Amino acid sequence: ILPLLCFSQKHVSGITDTEEERIKEAAAYIAQRNLLASEEGITTSKQSTASKQTTASKQSTASKQSMASKQSTASRQSTSTASRQSVVSKQATSTLQQEETSEKKSRKVVIREKAEHLSLRKTLEETEAYHAKLNEDHLLHAPEFIIKPRSHTVWEKENVKLHCSIAGWPEPRVTWYKNQVPINVHANPGKYIIESRYGMHTLEINACDFEDTAQYRASAMNVKGELSAYASVVVKRYKGEFDETRFHAGASTMPLSFGVTPYGYASKFEIHFDDKFDVSFGREGETMSLGCRVVITPDIKHFQPEIQWYRNGVPLSPSKWVQTLWSGERATLTFSHLNKEDEGLYTIRVRMGEYYEQYSAYVFVRDADAEIEGAPAAPLDVKCLEANKDYIIISWKQPAVDGGSPILGYFIDKCEVGTDSWSQCNDTPVKFARFPVTGLIEGRSYIFRVRAVNKTGIGFPSRVSEPVAALDPAEKARLKSNILGYPECVLLIFPCCFSEGIVPGPPTDLSVTEATRSYVVLSWKPPGQRGHEGIMYFVEKCEAGTENWQRVNTELPVKSPRFALFDLVEGKSYCFRVRCSNSAGVGEPSEATEVTVVGDKLDIPKAPGKIIPSRNTDTSVVVSWEESKDAKELVGYYIEASVAGSGKWEPCNNNPVKGSRFTCHGLVTGQSYIFRVRAVNAAGLSEYSQDSEAIEVKAAIAPPSPPCDITCLESFRDSMLLGWKQPDKIGGAEITGYYVNYREVIDGVPGKWREANVKAVSEEAYKISNLKENMLYQFQVAAMNMAGLGAPSAVSECFKCEEWTIAVPGPPHSLKCSEVRKDSLVLQWKPPVHSGRTPVTGYFVDLKEAKAKEDQWRGLNEAAIKNIYLKVRGLKEGVSYVFRVRAINQAGVGKPSDLAGPVVAETRPGTKEVVVNVDDDGVISLNFECDKMTPKSEFSWSKDYVSTEDSPRLEVESKGNKTKMTFKDLGMDDLGIYSCDVTDTDGIASSYLIDEEELKRLLALSHEHKFPTVPVKSELAVEILEKGQVRFWMQAEKLSGNAKVNYIFNEKEIFEGPKYKMHIDRNTGIIEMFMEKLQDEDEGTYTFQLQDGKATNHSTVVLIGDVFKKLQKEAEFQRQEWIRKQGPHFVEYLSWEVTGECNVLLKCKVANIKKETHIVWYKDEREISVDEKHDFKDGICTLLITEFSKKDAGIYEVILKDDRGKDKSRLKLVDEAFKELMTEVCKKIALSATDLKIQSTAEGIRLYSFVTYYVEDLKVNWSHNGTAIRYSDRVKTGVTGEQIWLQINEPTPNDKGKYVMELFDGKTGHQKTVDLSGQGKQIFYRARVLGGLPDVVTIQEGKALNLTCNVWGDPPPEVSWLKNEKALASDDHCNLRFEAGKTAYFTINGVSTADSGKYGLVVKNKYGSETSDFTVSVFIPEEEARMAALESLKGGKKAK
Repeated sequence: ILPLLCFSQKHVSGITDTEEERIKEAAAYIAQRNLLASEEGITTSKQSTASKQTTASKQSTASKQSMASKQSTASRQSTSTASRQSVVSKQATSTLQQEETSEKKSRKVVIREKAEHLSLRKTLEETEAYHAKLNEDHLLHAPEFIIKPRSHTVWEKENVKLHCSIAGWPEPRVTWYKNQVPINVHANPGKYIIESRYGMHTLEINACDFEDTAQYRASAMNVKGELSAYASVVVKRYKGEFDETRFHAGASTMPLSFGVTPYGYASKFEIHFDDKFDVSFGREGETMSLGCRVVITPDIKHFQPEIQWYRNGVPLSPSKWVQTLWSGERATLTFSHLNKEDEGLYTIRVRMGEYYEQYSAYVFVRDADAEIEGAPAAPLDVKCLEANKDYIIISWKQPAVDGGSPILGYFIDKCEVGTDSWSQCNDTPVKFARFPVTGLIEGRSYIFRVRAVNKTGIGFPSRVSEPVAALDPAEKARLKSNILGYPECVLLIFPCCFSEGIVPGPPTDLSVTEATRSYVVLSWKPPGQRGHEGIMYFVEKCEAGTENWQRVNTELPVKSPRFALFDLVEGKSYCFRVRCSNSAGVGEPSEATEVTVVGDKLDIPKAPGKIIPSRNTDTSVVVSWEESKDAKELVGYYIEASVAGSGKWEPCNNNPVKGSRFTCHGLVTGQSYIFRVRAVNAAGLSEYSQDSEAIEVKAAIAPPSPPCDITCLESFRDSMLLGWKQPDKIGGAEITGYYVNYREVIDGVPGKWREANVKAVSEEAYKISNLKENMLYQFQVAAMNMAGLGAPSAVSECFKCEEWTIAVPGPPHSLKCSEVRKDSLVLQWKPPVHSGRTPVTGYFVDLKEAKAKEDQWRGLNEAAIKNIYLKVRGLKEGVSYVFRVRAINQAGVGKPSDLAGPVVAETRPGTKEVVVNVDDDGVISLNFECDKMTPKSEFSWSKDYVSTEDSPRLEVESKGNKTKMTFKDLGMDDLGIYSCDVTDTDGIASSYLIDEEELKRLLALSHEHKFPTVPVKSELAVEILEKGQVRFWMQAEKLSGNAKVNYIFNEKEIFEGPKYKMHIDRNTGIIEMFMEKLQDEDEGTYTFQLQDGKATNHSTVVLIGDVFKKLQKEAEFQRQEWIRKQGPHFVEYLSWEVTGECNVLLKCKVANIKKETHIVWYKDEREISVDEKHDFKDGICTLLITEFSKKDAGIYEVILKDDRGKDKSRLKLVDEAFKELMTEVCKKIALSATDLKIQSTAEGIRLYSFVTYYVEDLKVNWSHNGTAIRYSDRVKTGVTGEQIWLQINEPTPNDKGKYVMELFDGKTGHQKTVDLSGQGKQIFYRARVLGGLPDVVTIQEGKALNLTCNVWGDPPPEVSWLKNEKALASDDHCNLRFEAGKTAYFTINGVSTADSGKYGLVVKNKYGSETSDFTVSVFIPEEEARMAALESLKGGKKAK
């Protein structure tokens, strides 16, 4: 910070010796002023000590006060100030000590020398501290071309250098391109030289040749974006000349892109847009792309077009929100995250040399779905209006959608750049769309967002603002210039004379620049008298009419000449003034402002007026209005639309539009809408305008397109008859006529055009007279409607004017396809103008597929047809066809007509047909409905394809998209095909055939409607209700509110009373009569007579004889049933079920049960005790009988009872019922049988199966190879527990085969099968013990034991013996022998107790083995006697 000393200025880039002296003088003056503020008259050195102490003390006090006043402004500065203060204090003490010892120097000189060092040190320390706390994010700056490269034209072999100068921070990276391809200096050594020095960037091209003729681009990019500048280089050859005047030295006059031919001549370009983007609708947060294909002719490869996108006329640059792409033939603009700020009119401009074309379409952005239903939409366009070191003023636009309730205000959030921490700036919502944000740190950069709030909640936040720094504009510009690389300029202002210790004067021009209900902004100019240092400001306020001034910013001194005041009472009046302050003191206050009332000075705009909608397209309407009167700071207008009568309004735009005209897109064709508009400024949104008149969405009227297919229908000696086809697009209005032009063609050279008719002709044919015989002519036709004359058709081929003398007829004309369906269509035409020598007698119709060759035409009719229409059938769906017609007379067949088509055979979605209807009065009509009508479409009825407009037998009525043709008196004269065409559509039509059979059906239906009967769904019937009531009822198809019913019994009318209750339900058509009970006198005939308007009907039921008695008996039964059901009762009576475990379950279903209800089971009148108490879960009661058999046969009964009554149910399980149950039990048991298994036994083979359990009623039969087995001692069958078995002892090979076990349940046999054939030798030849060994042998000691056992096996088995599971060998004591492979001998001579134990015989061969065990017990006779005596003795003692 340099002192302000005079009013002369000088910029320097360094400090010279002379300037250094001036700085020293300035610094000395500062020190002198601080040290001598209270001792101006002291000059002698004798008083220096006291003076120094006093001055040092005052300086310290002043420094502390200054530090305290700055401390609240910036905490970081306080530390730096304290440090500097300490340094100054120490140096001042040291200086005083040196001055006391020096007598040669004056006190003033010493002070000047030392003050110099103090001031410079202080300046350096403050600068370092400031840059240390400075956040440079706010200095980010997108690239900017200070000097753009300019285009050059050079001769071959010359060098050319392109220059540009670029500013930006961070320093941009520069890339050079040739025709959109980056230049690689390493790929072409020596060809290109690229340099960047001191912000100047150059591209040098050496030894230019014609290939260097191109468009060059310098692209500068940093984190803030990318910017390009273009220049063209044209290399001239010595062959030919080049127009130098087309190029200029200035970049402003030279096109960025300029095409040349190989010889240097400028080319004219034609630019077309294909596949263009249309009006687009998106939603916040979505991604969207706009694009179109750009076609440029001629195509010069060396040059690429300049593509520029605009929004509302403002060029767009790539950013994080939008990206642009040019692929070489397609330009694309992509929105990565749509916001309402992106809504607007988008234009793509393609420039090629001097020529450019552009295309525009609107993009609408709808609000994102609110997280809280009813919350307001997000605000938009958050911007910084003003920034300084004390506050930043933020502005925004209010949203169009408030969520259904008024917006109460807005919350502003801030976030320091480089962090993700958002903090709310205001505690209460502000309604004004501007707000000063305070509490910022000087030098820091911030971004902001805004949220709207209503009574429902807070909506989504807006898009964040661009970063902005809390800096004074001058300081920001200085820092920016330093960072951009410019030399630092120091502004030195020196005084003409010194003035010491100046207290600043009062500020001037104090005024209130902005006042709202939330804050007031003051602005002033610094004082002229301000001393030699920086100053700060104190703002004071007082209520109007008082002198009670209060300081507003006591703890927060203001550094900038602007300040925002908060916490003022809305509606009160205030005055304001400002004081200046520096280290010398606080100055006088400024003049007070005028009285200011706290409130919004900016008024909400008035509502717009005169809302006028007008047609535009079939989906858009142009809305215009009168702008709001006396509106200040108008932001724009919001337009809303509502379907007439719905009461629901939808916004047409979400970004306010300026002007008084807007096109509302996205509307429904044919729907009627009303519109309203309101204005918006920072104060808020105006009231809605008055609703506009309703307007139906239809396309605006435009001139028709050109007619086509001009042909010569007939030619004479001096005239010609022309025909043509109607234009494809009639422009939304009926064609009122045609104009024909013609010209002569002589030797292939056409002459001037002449008008053939002054008055428009209404038909698609016209005879042109006064022509020259044998002359060739060409023709043009233009169509006209109420919007004007359309463009003329293409020029016809040449026709020769000559007399036609041919005998055959001319070609039919005006072919038209209608009623196109997937397999048929109707072809119509008009007769030829030239019929030949004799009248036309018929027509032939030909067709072929559109892609087929000319030789593939085929006729549809073998005999000529006289009609001028034909329904073509048998078409293939999806195939395209063309048709032609030829006329015939007695001379022959004439030339074919022009082709009709191609037409694709398809039934379009939504296709509707003509429907016949007969109304209640018997009137017959044909009806048709079309959902695809245009605003100018009309219905056209015809009979046999001839208009019925003047027919006296028909009457046509059309309304909206529906039409009805009514027959006045349908008869034989009305037979035919009735068709309805819809004009101004793509051939929508339908027809209905009325032949003799259909005529009879319609006349019968008409008679039925004229003399109607009430249609009946159900005739009169009788049913018995739950309580035994009798209900007579019938149902009619429908009944009106005036329908009446008469109730007749035995030819006498009966009426409502105690005995009869009548009821009619006209909605369902049900007619009822109720009787409590049937008595004998109620036997007879009942009739219901219906009358509904003029329609009548009746229905009768006869209740006589047996029919009556049966009904009476049923009624009594139902009455008793109802009484029974008042207490506990059975819903389902007792029944049985066989479970999967083959048990029998008796069950019943009960209802109306309570806790006190008991259930008791009986069998044969004996109560059955049940272990578990019934819980009546799901109303089911059960009794389980396990292993059911004959003993369980009997009569079962279950009784329900409580205090309300009882009910019982019986089930007889005897005789046939028992047999049926046992059959089911046997069936379940049979089904439970397992597969047959094979078991080897000592005797042979056992086949067996297990069942759940076995009962005698289950019959078991075995068969072998299909023959029943005869049971014997060798083959036995039986049942052991749950096992059913067949034993085959000593099986032989004859026992091989298939065995079947059949279980017969009384009705059905259930079989299990096993095949022994495959068992083979494993079963029949394995080793077995046939017998001979006992289970137990008891023998006296000393005796001999001899055992013999027979074994068998093939081959003979091996035999081994075991004792106590251990191998036993033969010896003298125990002799073991095996003889003849069949007999085993076991002998023990003189057994002893040691021989007692378990023995086993093991036989084994290759097919298997078997073990037979026996036990040997050896006893001693003496021991037995002794043991018997002991037992006897023990028994005697116990008896005593």
